[in-house]
Amino acid sequence: MMIEAFHSNWTKPFFTINPHMDYYVEDFEILTTILSALKWREKNGSIKMITDEVGANYYKSMGLENIWDLGIEISLDNIDYDIDSSVFWAAGKLYALKEQKSPCVMIDTDFIVWENIREILKNTQVSVIHKEKIIKEVYPNKEFFKFKDGYFLDKGLDWTVLPSNTAFMYISNENLKEYYTESAINFMKNLDNNSDKIANMVFAEQRLISMCAKMKNIDINEIMTLEELFSNKQKLFTHTWGYKKEMRSDFNKRKEFCIRCIVRIIKDFPKYEEVIANIEQLKIYYEEVKNFS
Repeated sequence: MMIEAFHSNWTKPFFTINPHMDYYVEDFEILTTILSALKWREKNGSIKMITDEVGANYYKSMGLENIWDLGIEISLDNIDYDIDSSVFWAAGKLYALKEQKSPCVMIDTDFIVWENIREILKNTQVSVIHKEKIIKEVYPNKEFFKFKDGYFLDKGLDWTVLPSNTAFMYISNENLKEYYTESAINFMKNLDNNSDKIANMVFAEQRLISMCAKMKNIDINEIMTLEELFSNKQKLFTHTWGYKKEMRSDFNKRKEFCIRCIVRIIKDFPKYEEVIANIEQLKIYYEEVKNFS
């Protein structure tokens, strides 16, 4: 069983924050994207990148289009204008998922699966990397959300179910996928004057999948607990989400991480060494790798 996966990158939120800048992805994120795509192909199946025109041109300019064996798909230029990209910065994921046929895997570009996990996903309708605790600041209660006239959240939603972290999500139930993406998109379109970037986005992306699954009487398979994910014992996954802040503020940590990634890419996928060597942002690290080898 080979499983089709996708990365996604909607660039509009970047320009909302940096209106006069050229688009770029940080060096460490370029490297996790490469490893994430190539490792998925090596161990689990095929993968594509779903992005917009700007994203596609950016990856092509770096010579990265071949890391996705299913290529780069441009479909995120059509995201509805009534979705606020400064609040719903990850809306692209939900639009990308809506268009995919299940079974499929949605995987963030900062998430790497090192081994074959097909046995873990087999016979599950939804598998997520881990469940989240309901912390009020991140997952407020329903009174927090204000909507445009005429829109209501589904009455039957259970606010006690634990949200699901969707940095990695496998879904094989088409009916649930439709219900979830539709519910999330309607929520994003109808939210009124509420600029909380975290609470609103994680509700649409991570809390609704759990609520929608409960509505359909579908169990969500939690692959590992949060504690297990970040323990040194597990060798299946790497998720750099929490570490990015440290890498942004500490150049030595950033450099060490980037060098480790480059060494791994060259070791496991030698034909991509030339690609790495030609990416401007990675040159300082690549030269150091070459000097030591």
